[in-house]
Formats: sequence, structure tokens, C-alpha cells
Amino acid sequence: MELGQLFVDDGLISADQLRLAREEQHGDRIDQTLIRMGLVSEDAVLQTLSAEFGMAYIDLKNVEIDMELLSKFPTSAIYRHSLLPLYRENGHVVVATDDPLNLEGIDELGTVSGMRLEPVLTRSNELGARIRELLGVGGDTINELVRQRSEEGIELLEELEEDYGELGEGAQAPSVIRLVNELLIEAVKLGTSDVHIEPQENVLRVRYRIDGMLRIQSTPPEINHFYSAIVTRLKIMSHLNIAEKRLPQDGRIKLRVTGREVDVRVSIIPMSHGEGVVLRLLDKDKMSFDLKNVGMPPTVVKRFRSLIEMPHGIVLVTGPTGSGKSTTLYSALNEIKDPATKIITIEDPVEYQMDGISQIQVHSRIGLTFAAGLRSILRHDPDIVLIGEIRDGETAQAAIQASLTGHVVFSTLHTNDAPSAFTRLVDMGVEPYLVASTVEGVLAQRLVRRLCFACRKQVPLATAVDVPEDFPRDGAPEFIYEPVGCRECTDTGYSGRIGVFELLTTDPVLQEMCAENESATRIRKYALQHGMTTLRQSGWEQVMAGVTSVSEIVRITRGDIVG
Repeated sequence: MELGQLFVDDGLISADQLRLAREEQHGDRIDQTLIRMGLVSEDAVLQTLSAEFGMAYIDLKNVEIDMELLSKFPTSAIYRHSLLPLYRENGHVVVATDDPLNLEGIDELGTVSGMRLEPVLTRSNELGARIRELLGVGGDTINELVRQRSEEGIELLEELEEDYGELGEGAQAPSVIRLVNELLIEAVKLGTSDVHIEPQENVLRVRYRIDGMLRIQSTPPEINHFYSAIVTRLKIMSHLNIAEKRLPQDGRIKLRVTGREVDVRVSIIPMSHGEGVVLRLLDKDKMSFDLKNVGMPPTVVKRFRSLIEMPHGIVLVTGPTGSGKSTTLYSALNEIKDPATKIITIEDPVEYQMDGISQIQVHSRIGLTFAAGLRSILRHDPDIVLIGEIRDGETAQAAIQASLTGHVVFSTLHTNDAPSAFTRLVDMGVEPYLVASTVEGVLAQRLVRRLCFACRKQVPLATAVDVPEDFPRDGAPEFIYEPVGCRECTDTGYSGRIGVFELLTTDPVLQEMCAENESATRIRKYALQHGMTTLRQSGWEQVMAGVTSVSEIVRITRGDIVG
């Protein structure tokens, strides 16, 4: 029976939906077209095909795979045909596939292995993930027989130099280019923020930071032999000096991966066993600059918006690296920009291009520092200035002067909480009375992982374990949620991140305390007495809303307990 009619007879789709899918088929098989159009789920298709072809339909998640058996099969054929040998049963080998019509691949794998195969059906994303987990990202490239898919290509948005001499010869080999591309493709697919490539004594370790947590990425052992070529290839892509191996280097790669524009910041540092590489991935298609999207509760949004709409003064966002400070500031600029307002930013680096805003890249080597750039910016008659980061006293003084001359200044600062921002500026050499008269507000923030809504587990608050004593019981819900783990969240229990916030706005008393150079502890005590919500309290609100877990808030805000 023709596949499309089979799905109609089985009640998966209507005749009209089948006709619509055939119009959109464009060379694909009808089941693939139906899944792509969202008319039917892959689960439903595979269950129907399972019954029709007499193949078992299995969940790979909990299947124990015979690694000794797997080693007897050629990696190239496994990758090329998306077939995964699982275990022996009744004299034959059970092999997972996502395509019941993949007879050619099954025949080839059976011929080259000399074994009798019995195919079973499973989901394509689970199959691909399990193959990469067991054989490693780039395993097929290592074996020089990678299966290339046109929709998974990487397009460099900047031209590379052609001649790198003998030093670049190995790095320009097609196999090395494919291997680096596969590492980047996999990172983008998994929503990775940073890729760490770390040479050890006898092995090359690759780790991906996903939702703020580092995870070791499985790679074949042979990748160690390609380490030097991989680093050189990344240097070529980011226009760095491939001959320099003794000094740190920073570069940038502009890519289009599977149709999505991705900015990659490259940092290379010489270490004891070779050069360590960290790639920071900025997926422009996934960015949304909206204060509501960063997780601010309505009360904080209202107070923060009143700060950013002030006619002059300094607004600071504080937190450690990777806590979402830049996203919050971009969201703030997006809220207030309009044709009647001139906004100029000076950043290192310019992370996201924004329409309607003039952005300047810092170049310290030629003297364009934050402080020097800010002095020039003020001659361009801006209404609002964003300084990427206040790193030193010179930049702090320049920001203070800009606010005193009637400008709104946004910037970031590395402190653990909001009250510490005042004392940090004084430590940088700014007079306390100037800090008191210019800083209008400080927003401290952290990012916590969101619970996966597909698998989170509801538990009674009264019986939940490890709930700290400072968790607010008044007004708390009867149930809270804990992480579980499923295929949607790759068994972590979490998917994505959201912010928790501590907003401190100045008032006459706080300004006087700051002018008298009071300690951060005294400032914090006053702010708490007058209603400031701490990072931990903000986190408990997200727990009670079912967005995150108690353990995640404890991890992120450890030590931030209100007495």
C-alpha cells in the first residue's frame, strides 16, 4: 500500500491533509513531508510503520548497548546509514533505524559485518544522539567517510586568506574542515553557549556549556591526533596568527549554521599541554531583547523601567560573567529607543547589532579604550550612553562625568550583589559624594535553569526534601516542582534559563550613607529594611511559580541568606 494512503486509512491524517502534503513534497518521502509540516508526529508515523512492516518500535533511552558488539561494525557505515547495532538476540543482531525502508543500508551493514541483522524502529533524534554519544562527534569524519547533508552545512560569512603556507596545510585538509564543522554544528543544535577544547596529557577533552553547566562531549579517542590541526583551523577561521603559539589570541568567526546566523568569539590561551580554546557562541536567531523575556517579574519591570527612563544618572547591572547582564541592558535599550533619542554604545566586543543604535568596538591596542571612547562619544550629542563594562578607575570617572553633564549612562560591574556596587566604585577611586549623586539604581542578577515542563514532577511542599529554613512558608503553594529528566531535556530535568533579580534604587538616605562611605553591609541592611528583594528571595518566587527548583536556587544563591 502507498504510504500516504496507509496513514489516511490508519486515521493519522485526512485525505485533504494528504493532498496538501503531496503539493509540498518536493522530492521527500510522504511520511517525512507530513512530519516536516507538523501534520503528524514522528511517534505516530513510526508506530504505524512498525505495525505495517512487522518491526518492533523501541525507546532507545534505556537500551543497554553491547559495546564489544558495536566495535565489530564499521563506524562509517553506521553514520552513513543511521543504523546502530544494539545487542545479540536469538542468533542475530538487533539494529536500530529510523527508516523501515532503509533496506540498502541494512544490507550493506550485514554484508560488511557478516552478521544477520534484525531492524527495529526508533526516533531519528534519539538515534542520532545515541550514535554521537557512543562513537563521538566527528567519529565518521575521523574515518574519512562522513555522511554529508546539505542542510547541515556551515557557511563562513567572511572570506579567508587562501595561502597559509606549510603551517596551514594540514588544517585545510577536507577531513579537518569537516571535523571542526561538525563540532560547531553539534554545539548549535544543543544550544551551547561555550565550547571548551582542552588538551590534556594524552587526550583532547571537548566540553559544551549548556544552560550554564559544562558537559563533557563524547569524541573518538583518535581526535587527539588532530588537535593541532583543529586549533590551526580555528585560527584560520578567526583570522589569527597561526604561527603564534606562545601568546593568548582573541578572534571572531561569523557563520551561518543550518540557516542560522551565529557569531563565534574565539579565545586561545597557551597551556601546559598545548593551546586551550574556548568558543563563545552567540546565536542571533534565538535572541529576543525584551525585559519580560529575561524573567523580570512585573514589579521589578515597573521599577527598572522608571530607572531607565530618567533624564540623567547611572544605572548599573551587576553579576558574574555569563549572568545575562548584556542581554538585560540590550533589552533596556530596546525598550526606550526611538527616533527622538540618540543612543551610543561602546563595547568590548559588540555582541549584538541593534538597529537604531550607534555601536563602537573598543580597540585598546590603538588607544580606543572605554574611557577614551566615552570622552569622544560625548561630543556626538548622545542622550543615552552604554558602556560595556566599568573595569577601572578611569572608566568609572568618565562615566560619572558623563552623568553629571546630563546623560543617562548604562553599564555593567562585577559585584556579588547590588549594594556592593557603590563601594566598588569608591574602591576604584571615585569620590563617595560623586557616586551618591550619580548612581540612580543597581540591578544584580543571576541566571537559573528553567525546569523542563515536559517532565517536571509535582511534590507536596510539606514533604519536599532539602528545602532551606529561609524558604517563605507564608503564602507558599501546597506543591512545588522538582526536576526529573526526559528526552526533551536530554535527561537533565532543565531546559533554558531565566533571570533572578535584586533591584536597589537610591533614595536620600541611601545617598547620604554612600556619601559618608558606609560599608556595603550597612547599605544592604538598610535596603532590606526598606523592601529590597534579594536574589534568593527572587529565586523563591520562581520556585513557587513552578519555573525552577529549590536545588537550583540553593546552587546559584548559596550564602545569600537573609537573616
